[in-house]
Amino acid sequence: MNQSSKKLTIPDLISVGVFTAIYFVLVTIATFACAMLPGIGNIILPAAAALISGSVYMLLTLKLQKFGGISIMGLVMGLFFFVSGHFVLSFMANIVCGVLADWVASIGKYRSKKWMLMSYIVFSYGLTGPILPLWFMKDAYISSLEGRGKDATYINTVFGPINSGSFVICIIAIFACALIGGWFGQKMMKKHFEKAGIVA
Repeated sequence: MNQSSKKLTIPDLISVGVFTAIYFVLVTIATFACAMLPGIGNIILPAAAALISGSVYMLLTLKLQKFGGISIMGLVMGLFFFVSGHFVLSFMANIVCGVLADWVASIGKYRSKKWMLMSYIVFSYGLTGPILPLWFMKDAYISSLEGRGKDATYINTVFGPINSGSFVICIIAIFACALIGGWFGQKMMKKHFEKAGIVA
């Protein structure tokens, strides 16, 4: 990868768009899969998405090796959650985690497997944006559900597993699944990493 230009070019932005679209599809698949588990589906969604999206993230990082691409992907995901009716917290979590993940990857100059893996773990926490209000904005979340016509039975199902213990489990599960998903993604990209001179 030619590192002479640190700025994102038009082809770079197109690549970001393509990989973001693929990432979005994987998150959607994880969403539908988790929907089959009423109550706990919301809690395990970020971890499930992190488990299956590592290859896409590693490919994006490998292709660009520049600051900005990861941040843009986080921004786009945040905007999607925001315009689809989620709280502003969903936008903030995605953009903050996106920028932080970009910065973490840049520490290893986008050429270190270790820093890229850590970057993916940080990025994966962005998907907690839509569910953080379950723990920290309960009344507002209930009002939002009621405004969308959800009945008491549905609301009780959503909040049944919401407690401090489930929050800790959610955070740990995201870390573990992102670690596995990112590691698997790197294994899938091993030959490409070697050609690009990516170090351990």
